[in-house]
Amino acid sequence: METEHLKCDVLCVGGGIGGLMGAIRASELGAKVIVAEKGNVMHSGKGGGGCDHFLCYIPEVHGTDMETYVQEMMQTQQLHNFDTLGMKRVRTHIAKTFDIVKLWDSWGIPTRQNGKYHFAGHAFPGGLRCLLKYEGRRQKPILTEQARKRKVQIVNRIMVFDVIAKDAVAGAIGIDARTGKIFTFEAGAVILGTGAVVRLYPAVTPGWLNNNATRPSLTGDGRLMAYRAGAELQDVEMRMLHVGPKYFARFGQATWVGVFRDPQDRAIGPFVTRPEGLYGDITPEVNKALFRDHWTSGRGPVYMDGRGISDKDYRDMMHWFPHEGLTPVVEHMKEEGIDYRKNPVEFMTYDHGCQGRIVTNEKGETSLKGLYAIGEELAPGVSNASVFGWLCGEHAVNYLKHSNRPDASGMKEQVAEKASLVDKMLNRKDGADWREVNIALQQIMQDYAGLLRTEALLQAGSAHLARLKRKAYEIIKAGNQHEVMRALEVLNLIEMGDLVFMGALGRKETRGNHVRLDYPLTNPRMNGKVHIQKKVNGKPVSEWRTITG
Repeated sequence: METEHLKCDVLCVGGGIGGLMGAIRASELGAKVIVAEKGNVMHSGKGGGGCDHFLCYIPEVHGTDMETYVQEMMQTQQLHNFDTLGMKRVRTHIAKTFDIVKLWDSWGIPTRQNGKYHFAGHAFPGGLRCLLKYEGRRQKPILTEQARKRKVQIVNRIMVFDVIAKDAVAGAIGIDARTGKIFTFEAGAVILGTGAVVRLYPAVTPGWLNNNATRPSLTGDGRLMAYRAGAELQDVEMRMLHVGPKYFARFGQATWVGVFRDPQDRAIGPFVTRPEGLYGDITPEVNKALFRDHWTSGRGPVYMDGRGISDKDYRDMMHWFPHEGLTPVVEHMKEEGIDYRKNPVEFMTYDHGCQGRIVTNEKGETSLKGLYAIGEELAPGVSNASVFGWLCGEHAVNYLKHSNRPDASGMKEQVAEKASLVDKMLNRKDGADWREVNIALQQIMQDYAGLLRTEALLQAGSAHLARLKRKAYEIIKAGNQHEVMRALEVLNLIEMGDLVFMGALGRKETRGNHVRLDYPLTNPRMNGKVHIQKKVNGKPVSEWRTITG
């Protein structure tokens, strides 16, 4: 199989918001940088469709005491995103947000409206508004241009599938999704930014694998690469939920201006009674399972009701929709003659997959020397991705100044192993394609590690998944190089499913969206702790660790 070897100082795996920001900063500081992206950096990643809100602390808006802002912010829905990260990391993030906002504005990503910073949505009425409205529709092309200006080498259509490491990172291995060529990357530092975990659980319409709120190509690759290389993961068993239009999976719930109501026209939350653009209806941020619960209990459906919206709020909402990636929704409503000001839109709860993350400190460093993690590998949000992308670029360059290049000789064995796997996929005449295996995986995850969990269900599901894993390696086939990439994604997802079962069995309590019927109480002795999973001498090990910082 044809191979190509590339050498750099810093390798950014994933060309999303975080990957590009890390590449830009590392290149500015003199490093030779490569961005490897399995799609195209111009529109890849969760931020590829745009975004209209950026978590940000601006002294002239929020006052000069950042600590007050942080404490109030942690009483909003941001608590769900940051409560297991440690406050040192949260403060590091918030302290850098305004610098990034000003930088983006100077590059051509508008962060001010009529010359002023405008905060709206995702807020309790009368409470802190911590999300800055900005025009992010073209953020990816602009960041790509900035990276190219700094001579960052961008290689598109390359799926990186393994990190090379002994005591420290030495590089990575990937495959070209069009030609099948194997790429080896020799790098002194690697920044992982491959996004969320999608396609582990069924989409909102099970027959359509790609009907997800975010990109279906985000399959937890970075988490699995880090885990296999020896880095630590945390809280993989915790589930991520979101809400959006029924059967039309999209993020952007807070961009809609309205009131969530039941069929009897009653507001389902206590926060607003009429459409109000400045704060929005934060009800689902308090409990994203609420819409599902209304449906299963017979009290649903739930509607986003825009009746009574002011002309200004409606114009503003329609202005922000394209920046939040909601253009298809606008076009569909126009085609069907749906006037949101007259017709409430049904919403639902989406099962967005697992919430786990790679363990890092406030520098973005993982437990493996030279390996960094950013973006959804840590926590959701463009603000988080951009800030820690920038900081990881800085810290990776500083790490290189004070360390020796590790030995990359282990690449040959891993290249041979992956080349053999790919060759088998391409040459099989009979077997199952990636879709069939992915659907089988989703069925197991939904039935045995889904809404309700027990030890009996989890053990049975784990056994089913082990059989599926063995079978998948024996029968999965690929008709072309693109299908090879999809098959490798599914094999990663199966391994992620393994970790979910192990983590869920080890968490003997109910907490958040992890519901154990056999352990219905939330154990207060587990407050302030995270569930760690790692490999020691090639075997999975878990432990509980107190959150520090």
